[in-house]
Amino acid sequence: MKVLYITGWCRSGSTMLGNVLAEVPGIVHVGELRFLWRNGVLGTGSNRQCGCGANHRECAFWAEVLEEVRPDGRSLERHAAEVVAWQDECRTRHTWRVLRAPPRNGWPETLAATYRAIARASGAEVIVDSSKYASDAALLSGLPGVEGRYVHLIRDPRAVAWSWARPKAYTGHRSPLNSTLHWTGFNLAAEAVGRAHREDSLHMRYEALAGSPRAAVDAVLALLGHDGPNPVGADGAVELGGNHTVTGNPNRFARGRTVIEEDRRWRAALPRPQRSAATLLSLPLLHRYGYPKGTTTWTWD
Repeated sequence: MKVLYITGWCRSGSTMLGNVLAEVPGIVHVGELRFLWRNGVLGTGSNRQCGCGANHRECAFWAEVLEEVRPDGRSLERHAAEVVAWQDECRTRHTWRVLRAPPRNGWPETLAATYRAIARASGAEVIVDSSKYASDAALLSGLPGVEGRYVHLIRDPRAVAWSWARPKAYTGHRSPLNSTLHWTGFNLAAEAVGRAHREDSLHMRYEALAGSPRAAVDAVLALLGHDGPNPVGADGAVELGGNHTVTGNPNRFARGRTVIEEDRRWRAALPRPQRSAATLLSLPLLHRYGYPKGTTTWTWD
């Protein structure tokens, strides 16, 4: 069983990439799996709706997975509360520590059991987890029966700041300062995971994914060693079916023919003070990732 874990910061195209990959036979995209218990069971997260449209506990797929993972003698609610508490000891800032030694609680075992349950329920050979928590990605190599693969997905921080300034359904709002600080922290943690697993990792820019989606998906399939057909047409369009994503960008509910293209509206719409603040705060990584101070590149590696 292979797990493709997408790291990086939010609003960088992870939901789009995951749902496109889910159109390849043998691959399932589960969205931001980390939030299954907080959102789907406890109802304390931002969204309780599965990608299929049902609430997680009413979705046959997730009901089966949750029941299989739930320990005997514990209610779903009690187990979910335990899982959320365990996850608090495995946050992004803990990534470097987790790479040295996993947390000594029930989260690694629960994560492994959940992947196994997903594989059985879906029949998939590859699970795409777009939770973007590098600390969870760091656990994969120690999970029995799991082969980890990693895609570090990056987007221009000014585009991300503009996206967060425009609240979408259930995703909330962040200031450019808050967004860019998180962008920096999450990407530094993703780099640490990539360094630890160089042969199994891919570094990809959102702009390259959106500009050449067929080539980008080919690169991910090669990383996986998966010979399934590329679902992206020569025109950059893909036919999207249903999915069972836990949460993620609201575009996870999109169905039918979808054209993959870069959203460049931020270039004209992001106010100069916010653009300057995001640029200044992200300057070291901005240069490292090939984003000039005034323009954006469209290459990937």
